[in-house]
Amino acid sequence: MTRLVQVLLAAGVTLVGLTSAQCNLAPTASIATADGVEFKLLRTGLQRPRHLVVDTEGHLLIAEAGSKGVRRVVLDDGKDLDVCIDSDDALISNANLNHGIALTADGKTILVSTPSEVYAYDYDASKGTVGSRRTVITGMSATSTHSTRTLTIPLAGNPNLLLVAGGSDGNLDVETVDKDVVRSQVRVFKIDELLAADAPLVYGEAEVLGWGLRNSVGWAEDPSTGHIWSVENSVDNLYRGDVDVHNTNPGEELNFHGLPNDTSSAQYGANYGYPGCFSIYDTSNIKDYPGGAKVGQQFAGTPQGETDLGFTDEECQEKQAPRITFGSHLAPLDIKFLDGSAAYIAFHGSWNRNPGDGYRLSKVDFANGEPVPESDDLKAEVPLMWNTDNTKCPSGCFRPAGLAFDKSGRLFLTSDSTGELYALTGV
Repeated sequence: MTRLVQVLLAAGVTLVGLTSAQCNLAPTASIATADGVEFKLLRTGLQRPRHLVVDTEGHLLIAEAGSKGVRRVVLDDGKDLDVCIDSDDALISNANLNHGIALTADGKTILVSTPSEVYAYDYDASKGTVGSRRTVITGMSATSTHSTRTLTIPLAGNPNLLLVAGGSDGNLDVETVDKDVVRSQVRVFKIDELLAADAPLVYGEAEVLGWGLRNSVGWAEDPSTGHIWSVENSVDNLYRGDVDVHNTNPGEELNFHGLPNDTSSAQYGANYGYPGCFSIYDTSNIKDYPGGAKVGQQFAGTPQGETDLGFTDEECQEKQAPRITFGSHLAPLDIKFLDGSAAYIAFHGSWNRNPGDGYRLSKVDFANGEPVPESDDLKAEVPLMWNTDNTKCPSGCFRPAGLAFDKSGRLFLTSDSTGELYALTGV
């Protein structure tokens, strides 16, 4: 219940529907949804909100990339979409925080990232206070053009693990053919060791869960299996030989990483292709492919103006292929599961195709720990929330960046381009 409502009720004032009216905001863009999906705009004016988490009290902790830090948003006790913001305050002020945020299983430690480091803060969810900053991981590339460092704690299966993912330096980062170059990969840390160490741990000394991942910004655990999944942002301006294929290739990817503690699995430490191999979405312009091009297969190519690394299609077929291949340049920035029935994906949208695409929230249906669509299904994603006019993108439309579910099943979504926070039901 909002504070204003509490005061008025104490004064004997009868209220009807006031809670809903408190935050009856209009979205920046015209938005449509799938049948049964409803949304409410809770907040505007955020500074490039990115990833977010829900704390043990049901409050939202949002990483703001616009030289801000972390914001704590306290909701009233309204159910479903009959909800408003009760209080809204800066929790951590640090202009270098730009994306990643995670909360330990006990809810008492916040982990956040800069391009080069990971910090830990003691956190009291009921009081909304944090302790002093501790640097727990160093040694990531501070100058990479893909500067986000996604933080993921597999709370259902491996709550003592922290996955830290970072992207490439540039469109084609040729140095990442070497696994020891600490870019375009995800590494695994033990949280108890991080928090107990006398000095920060070095990123490049941790175990590699996966590499050859150009810019996999979204990571999530399927709580029904404990398996880890990620979504990949592939290259721009791709050529195959002297043929420009970039408008419809390569596809974005949904990748499978298995259990993050199973070092014997085929996925643990696997290479996913980048910087020399990419996933086929449009088979029509992938000519002379051995055995014929199929959706989801990896092929050799080189972005315009970049160094040809000399990979062959046969070599690319040995790389870890995606489980699902999406359309080109959709730019997935987050993925989340509520249960084992679907993966929800925030497609941020991209400038590198005509017409523009992405700019939507979608899902991929799951059953028995696997996506329901086949790996070559061109329509594996089910759109849930989208802009009615993509010609207004990217500046005049909502662009999903972060996702988080609360215990009741509400989905919260950030749009960094418009500084908005949404709540959704019926997904």
